[in-house]
Amino acid sequence: MKKMLFATPQDAEAAFYEAFMKQDLEAMMAVWADDDEVYCVHPRGPRVTGVAQVRESWRQIFASAQSLRFQVREQHLLQAMMVSVHSVYEHVSMGGETRARGCVLATNIYMRTERGWRMMVHHASPAPAVEEPEPRRAKTLH
Repeated sequence: MKKMLFATPQDAEAAFYEAFMKQDLEAMMAVWADDDEVYCVHPRGPRVTGVAQVRESWRQIFASAQSLRFQVREQHLLQAMMVSVHSVYEHVSMGGETRARGCVLATNIYMRTERGWRMMVHHASPAPAVEEPEPRRAKTLH
């Protein structure tokens, strides 16, 4: 499989979420570095290390056949010449649902390689529940 060239870490991140939504294992692994130091932590899961284990973890997720959609929000980026750290909130919905079922806080770390930017780390955890503020009530003057 020929790996794509990701000119920016943002390009690699866009490809990561596209592969995730399409449940495309080959496209997903095209984003990852070919390095046994890569690791991934899925929500409530253990840390898996190395390309083979990371690949297997995504294969298992995609085999569940649940169609997921993501809205990535509140991105916080820290970028240097060779590394880029992205902290994002992933608002996850199933299939055709319009309302997010849950929110995941993810850290994605990309490294510049000789073949463009590649993912080194994906660490995702359930985000703490955020209570919706109560609607403001209009004051009534008597």
